[in-house]
Amino acid sequence: MGRTVSLYWRIFLLNAAVLVLSVALLFGPVTVSTPVLFGEAIVLVCGLVVMLVLNAVLLRVGLAPLGRLNRAMATADLLNPGERPRVSGQGEIARLTGTFNAMLDRLEAERAASSGRVLTALEAERQRIAQELHDEIGQTLTAVLLQLGHAARHAPPDVREDLHQAQETTRASLEEIRRIARRLRPGVLEELGLHSALRSLGSEFTAHRLSVAVHIVTGVPALDPATELVVYRVAQEALTNAARHSGASRVELRLGPLPGGGSCLLVRDNGRGRGTAPEGAGISGMRERALLIGAELLIEPGAGGGTDVRLNIAPPPP
Repeated sequence: MGRTVSLYWRIFLLNAAVLVLSVALLFGPVTVSTPVLFGEAIVLVCGLVVMLVLNAVLLRVGLAPLGRLNRAMATADLLNPGERPRVSGQGEIARLTGTFNAMLDRLEAERAASSGRVLTALEAERQRIAQELHDEIGQTLTAVLLQLGHAARHAPPDVREDLHQAQETTRASLEEIRRIARRLRPGVLEELGLHSALRSLGSEFTAHRLSVAVHIVTGVPALDPATELVVYRVAQEALTNAARHSGASRVELRLGPLPGGGSCLLVRDNGRGRGTAPEGAGISGMRERALLIGAELLIEPGAGGGTDVRLNIAPPPP
């Protein structure tokens, strides 16, 4: 394979060829009088225009890969892996494009590995906090609840009502602690599986003035534990965003198979949509979790308003 000509020499030789052609024409059939005649001026101007147009076209064709590479660099986002710029030719631009593509592949792999370690540590910390809430604070509040009940039974009538009120407040606090612990560590996911965990999640948000309809379509492929945890956390974050920020009253949570294999999680609300609001930490966390399992996360306006959060999970390799 012959040695490729660098971009510098290609531009230099192109302009040199134009100048040599111009000089050759002046020494050949084209002559210039003094003063310049009108017909000669027209020939010179036309020749100059032709040479400039040829020079511009050739430079545009030669530098077009640089434009594609520049656009790819400007839009590159490690949380939104996209198409790579096409490598064409064998010159410096082709090598530069190939190096850029390899750099993006390496950065995405390193980010995925780093995010995996961070999210694993985060889940372990969630589990530790949930355990402490359940074992320490939960047991303490249970003991307080029993003591208040014992005191209420032996208290004078004028104090008994206050003690009963304190009991109810303590009982509500204990239920809230248990709810927080369940959200931190989805025990139902480990014990009963993803389908039951999603239904339980929908029931939990329905109890907080948000109507959640959960549909589990038959034929969903089996998922490994890591993928199930990602699906559960994405559904949890999407429901949290719908409850807190979208002003939605109804949410549809659907898990079903994809036509070409794999699975799809869809969380669709009837809220006011994201509009032009920037992505927050919650959405960034969902994207990082999706990257861990090689899934595609799409956040789009719903057909009838609101927001669609879609997690497309590729089928496992054979």
